[in-house]
Amino acid sequence: MSLDAFLKRIVGILEEAGVPYMLTGSLAAAYYATPRATQDIDVVIDPREADLRRIIDEFSAAGYYVDRETALAALESRGQFNAIDPDSGWKVDLIVRKERPFSQVEFERRSTTSLLGVDVSLATPEDLLLAKLEWGKLADSALQRRDVLQLLERSLDRMDLEYVEHWVKELGLEAEWTRIQEQRSESSGSA
Repeated sequence: MSLDAFLKRIVGILEEAGVPYMLTGSLAAAYYATPRATQDIDVVIDPREADLRRIIDEFSAAGYYVDRETALAALESRGQFNAIDPDSGWKVDLIVRKERPFSQVEFERRSTTSLLGVDVSLATPEDLLLAKLEWGKLADSALQRRDVLQLLERSLDRMDLEYVEHWVKELGLEAEWTRIQEQRSESSGSA
């Protein structure tokens, strides 16, 4: 199964179940910046319990592995679970939207676009940048920092930096943001 076919199936299941969603992660970053290899799709979802049970059933009916108990626990804890296509190895990480103010605003700001020929709901470049700063902080991830640098390089002209600065402060990401700014300065100084 190709990535575009997998994405189309995932989006179809979510939309059929009426579950609001937002594509994020490396696939969303590829839309705004530079593509990189990935075997998974990251999707933030905002389901009710009945909707979640329905998508679990739909994933299972499509032949994907999904652990029902893990999915229900993710809804309760506002965590994540995944569904895996055993034939292709493609995986979707389904992240239940957090209740905090940033996550609510981020989700409200999503937009619809065409990605790989599929109409999808997508995180904005600003919100993707902020999410990657958070993921980078949690795991001290050079890969996440590289994605942030590429987002800035390719999408800075269409970003609302005042919005970014506001949420950097609110989310306690000042050190990560400063580190990114320093890396940008170093790379532009050596060019």
